[in-house]
Amino acid sequence: MPDAILVINAGSSSIKFAVFHVAASGALDAGPEGQVDGIGARPHFAVRAQNGETLTERDLAASGGDHRGAMDEIRAWLSAHRGGDRLVAVGHRVVHGGTTYAAPVLIDDRVLAALDALVSLAPLHQPHNLAAIRALAASSPRLPQVACFDTAFHQGQPLVARTFALPRALGEEGVRRYGFHGLSYEYIASVLPAVAPRVASGRVIVAHLGNGASLCALEGGRSVATTMGFTALDGLVMGTRPGALDPGVLLYLMTRHQMDARALETLLYHESGLLGLSGISSDMRALLDSPDPRAREAVDVFVYRIGRELGSLAAALGGLDAVVFTAGIGEHAPAIRARVCRDAAWLGVRLDEAANEAGGPRITTPDAATSAWVIPTDENLMIARHTQSVLSAAQRA
Repeated sequence: MPDAILVINAGSSSIKFAVFHVAASGALDAGPEGQVDGIGARPHFAVRAQNGETLTERDLAASGGDHRGAMDEIRAWLSAHRGGDRLVAVGHRVVHGGTTYAAPVLIDDRVLAALDALVSLAPLHQPHNLAAIRALAASSPRLPQVACFDTAFHQGQPLVARTFALPRALGEEGVRRYGFHGLSYEYIASVLPAVAPRVASGRVIVAHLGNGASLCALEGGRSVATTMGFTALDGLVMGTRPGALDPGVLLYLMTRHQMDARALETLLYHESGLLGLSGISSDMRALLDSPDPRAREAVDVFVYRIGRELGSLAAALGGLDAVVFTAGIGEHAPAIRARVCRDAAWLGVRLDEAANEAGGPRITTPDAATSAWVIPTDENLMIARHTQSVLSAAQRA
């Protein structure tokens, strides 16, 4: 009976999932993908095949109104539609692994307790990641589950890159730069030798540009610096998050506008970024299509901040051999890639307009001292690979 691995990415109001079939050779073949969204309100379930065909789409009853109900719906659909496949493990995207977890890990009660202790470091993400894990553990206690961390890829960064200039006691309790989007960066690092072998072992900056956005400096395929820090608020302008912000602004808002922690959380995570600047949308596609000058200004600030941070990471690397664009905006917005590349001409980037419009993979001229590339990311496949590896190691032990 063929094996299958389920990948889960749980958020506050949605659970995204993907199925990977394990071939006899051990290769992973992508199967259906889907999600339950509207959890807690009006849950909706949809599943699509790799070719885009809709396999199922329907509103759920109240039983799907929490994470456990949503996971039950996903399991029921898989049981009815996976054919002869045997579900052997589930891999979860877990946002925070703290200082403890530098690699994926098989989840048990001890691990779950350790991840619970990190909720204060990622209060908007970690509880929902853990809710999906607990829901599956309740319904299928013998099914192996693996936690794959967004922070793990950055664990090897040098001390100077992850340290805040705060009293040491705060650093010792975990107030430091962690970095995120690690599963995406790890995937890009894994495929770069095949796509761009001449630069893969060199100095590369990967731009993960989406509703959440960050840059990561790679040297020899390893993370040495990144724009996100203690939380996923730092660095670049994002869909609804401001990116780098003078902490004095927060003190001002607390004293002048009497904003408490909950009000600041709402402002910083949900009301800022492209949405806050434009007053129109957090979606880059809508802003690029809009004639409103506020939309243009929001895009200008987005591009400017990328250029600033690109220069900072090039300095951290001591030079630059390549730039890689990935994620929703990075993969699908040639206008943004073009502006970033033109602004980076001082770093040796020379844009090939036609190649950029075609989507790459290489979007710079042959004589460019620093090449630029478009490489689609695949965090789900990265999680499936890790899950397969952890499961194999556990079976050998």
